[in-house]
Amino acid sequence: MSGRFPIEDVTPAVSCGRYPAKAVVGEVVPVSARAYREGHDALGCNVVWLGPDGRGRPFTRMKAGEPGHDLWHATITPDAVGEWSFTVEAFQDPYLTWQNAVTKKVAAGQTVGDLANDLAEGARVLTEALALVPAADTGRVRAAVAALSDEGLPLSRRVAPALDLADLLWAYPVRELVTTGEPYRIWVDRPRALFSAWYEFFPRSEGAVLATADEPARSGTFVTATSRLPGVAQMGFDVLYLPPIHPIGRVNRKGRNNTLTAGPDDVGSPWAIGAAEGGHDALHPDLGTPQDFRDFVAAAAEVGLEVAMDLALQCAPDHPWVTEHPQWFTTRADGSIAYAENPPKKYQDIYPLNFDNDPEGIRAEILRVVLHWVGEGIRIFRVDNPHTKPFDFWHWLIAEVKRVDPDVLFLAEAFTRPAIMHGLGRIGFTQSYTYFTWRTSAAQLREYCEELVAAADYMRPNFWPNTPDILHESLQRGGPPMFKIRAVLAALLSPSWGMYAGYELFEHVPRPGAEEYLDNEKFELRPRDWSDALAQGRSLAPFVGTLNRVRRENPALHRLRNLVFHDVDNPALLCWSKHDPATGNTVLVVCSFDSREVQWGNTVLDMPALGLDWHDRFTVHDELTGTTYDWGQHNAVRLDPYLQPAHVFTVRHPDTGDTPAPTGPDLTDDAPKDDARWTS
Repeated sequence: MSGRFPIEDVTPAVSCGRYPAKAVVGEVVPVSARAYREGHDALGCNVVWLGPDGRGRPFTRMKAGEPGHDLWHATITPDAVGEWSFTVEAFQDPYLTWQNAVTKKVAAGQTVGDLANDLAEGARVLTEALALVPAADTGRVRAAVAALSDEGLPLSRRVAPALDLADLLWAYPVRELVTTGEPYRIWVDRPRALFSAWYEFFPRSEGAVLATADEPARSGTFVTATSRLPGVAQMGFDVLYLPPIHPIGRVNRKGRNNTLTAGPDDVGSPWAIGAAEGGHDALHPDLGTPQDFRDFVAAAAEVGLEVAMDLALQCAPDHPWVTEHPQWFTTRADGSIAYAENPPKKYQDIYPLNFDNDPEGIRAEILRVVLHWVGEGIRIFRVDNPHTKPFDFWHWLIAEVKRVDPDVLFLAEAFTRPAIMHGLGRIGFTQSYTYFTWRTSAAQLREYCEELVAAADYMRPNFWPNTPDILHESLQRGGPPMFKIRAVLAALLSPSWGMYAGYELFEHVPRPGAEEYLDNEKFELRPRDWSDALAQGRSLAPFVGTLNRVRRENPALHRLRNLVFHDVDNPALLCWSKHDPATGNTVLVVCSFDSREVQWGNTVLDMPALGLDWHDRFTVHDELTGTTYDWGQHNAVRLDPYLQPAHVFTVRHPDTGDTPAPTGPDLTDDAPKDDARWTS
């Protein structure tokens, strides 16, 4: 920092500026700083910000916050992908100093003689302002200078034209003793980095044929999986995540339900990557050819889906790297290569990489692999267990890939300690899996979301109610209403969310003693009859489609920083809102956490957070049922898990006419309450 005035506590700043903060194109980014000065003269602050092209953007004046705290605030809105920088400047504002003094002196009854020096000082400041204001406004400024100097006018008329320039001189201030703070960086991604809806399926299961007494099992392919794409798109998802699609090792291959011995028809875990057919840059031959994959990616794009690939940096024992680069692995005392372990779990079919033996060689090869798939049109990677690889490697790799293509995004699958999860966000991961799955009460989830909002400058959450590895007890025992509840929470609390195939079919049977699915798709083919489930009313797909439609249509749901919780007197209920000042769009949600019993509650809304005054009445429209209600600060709600476990309201401006009566159908359940499959 150079200059006269202290500038402190600048945000956004990640690790004191060591790493860039994060934003997306079009996102309103809050900037704040603490700045102060000696004496009573007025201080001003502004933000200078530069785009990736090095061009400066419009001057952004900062406003003072709560009196006495010397905090200054502004917002900036980046409009291009790449690395931006911003600097806070503090300056002496002679016009504002003059305005404050003259206003008080005139109010105190001082005369022209008392204000002679003030009038001259005002004329001097406005003369300097002539070079700063737009040409269209110079006439007003000249007239104000003339009035200040006109001894024939009464005092009120001499100062009035100059005082009327307050808004103009706020936007185009005369700045003296300018102090420039340290520069800070912001990496700006495309909007999908913050707002996205993910769907995960195994392409080998789509169109697969299970073994019979007469015929062996047959894997699905990219060609057969293409027929599933319209159904995924119809549910409103925009990212299709594929687990690893590479050759699967045969050595130590796992059998069904993670058994250690594989039968002749067992397909193995896709995360045991590599075999004689190739490694991380190859496709499993059962799935099809490289051209089949390109056609699949193109077909997905035609229905609005972007394909995300898995980046799992581990190898099956028969991966080509094992023989070509044995130094990339850990050798044990008996000379064998160490397989992966997370005690007490053992992964005998996987060798982890050792980044310490040949870091340059490993880095070069992994960069080559990632850029190979970027060349095939992949711009999103879901990274498996990034917390088990060196952090400096990820920092380097993400930067190198973005140097080639800044649109590439990386999702961290890091179910690990909070510090590590946040650290991965700081060093460059675009999004992160979270602890959402295990936050199963309203109080827990509110506290966790508030923690995530506080970290919004560098960590973007992606909420998943299930994954191939995780079937939480709440879904095992909660019945169809719990599937709705968790979908509402995931889709409407976080700008990004995802679900693994089978969620819409209420799949819920666990492997005994584990938080995992029985007959886990990680180890076997699992074809599903999607159309029959939908026709029989056994699918949550229409409900999920409604949630994703609401997300798309409401800009307030595209952001994280605007999440606000409201008080409700029932601990089984959670109430929150998101408001977008730019469009006036507001979404208000009340969701039950009880999948068994009806819950009542009374809300106490933070009205300014909704863009309303405390006394306003307003109309809410339930996007799930079509019903409208007249609401105010205090409201009663009733949520029935089998009919309507949540209200998803869009807020309409206060109605000056008649209050509309509730209209629209009740939300019907997607599976019978007495379904025997849900007997615990």
